[in-house]
Amino acid sequence: MNYTFDYLVFIGRFQPFHLAHMQTIKIALKQSRQVILALGSAQNERNIKNPFSAAEREQMVLSNFSAEDQQRIKFVHVIDVYNDQKWQKLVKSLVTGVVEPDAKVGLIGHFKDESSYYLKLFPEWEMVELESLKGAISATPLREAYYAGKIVESAFPLGTSEFLHQFQKTPIYQQLRHKYLTQDKTNLE
Repeated sequence: MNYTFDYLVFIGRFQPFHLAHMQTIKIALKQSRQVILALGSAQNERNIKNPFSAAEREQMVLSNFSAEDQQRIKFVHVIDVYNDQKWQKLVKSLVTGVVEPDAKVGLIGHFKDESSYYLKLFPEWEMVELESLKGAISATPLREAYYAGKIVESAFPLGTSEFLHQFQKTPIYQQLRHKYLTQDKTNLE
């Protein structure tokens, strides 16, 4: 198969992994030999904005793809550094550590709102810009519903849905849910 790219990088927190994320990866797999998911907020501590560990998110993503496609999906873990230059260097160095020299690397994403400015930080990677997918799913209201005890099944692929049902049975979920229900809701984006 002739691919436009050797690697397409898809940056996101995937908290949780929903259908628009899955659709983006499927598009990337058609255009690239491999897809690299740069998992943002990969530090160890959990909070209501970032309830799932990087390993859990890897599991969540891969559970929705065939064994063949799973072999084509790579992950890099990007911790929050709160400085665009340092963050950009970190993402580039992590990606460089996965790809072979002279590989054609691109970036796939969607300019959803002002929070998507980071997509412009990688001018050396050709951009595959997507239109809004799946009715512009946003993870924020999905997390809010989740903490209210609901899983919006229509927003998730089966593997994610199963993961979320299992995670609800854990003490970690109960702690995060309690924190969500008792805290000021002004800064959850």
